[in-house]
Amino acid sequence: MFSERLKSLRKEAKLTQKDIASQFGFSQPAYQQWESGKKKPSAETLEKFASFFNVSTDYLLGNTNKKNSNELDIEKVKESLKKSLGYNGAPDIPEDELESMAQAFIKHFKNQ
Repeated sequence: MFSERLKSLRKEAKLTQKDIASQFGFSQPAYQQWESGKKKPSAETLEKFASFFNVSTDYLLGNTNKKNSNELDIEKVKESLKKSLGYNGAPDIPEDELESMAQAFIKHFKNQ
């Protein structure tokens, strides 16, 4: 899973193996071995990749599908807002307003 995620993130960033290798001071063949799954990186290198691609190490290792552990799931936020705001029989909130509220909530907490 690690090798697939590493390759996918590199391609999303529109970078070559050589670009990544030079960014971190590795040889291209060394990087290629991680991406092909022939070798596993050290914990330190894994942390560097996670930081560079702005993802969690758990995502890189395939332990979660959330790229960033700090990522708030908008659907979960919307569901929580529905429950909280609907608590005492308040009327249903239109979906577009709920979406706006959830976006504002997420933006607020990301800036904390």
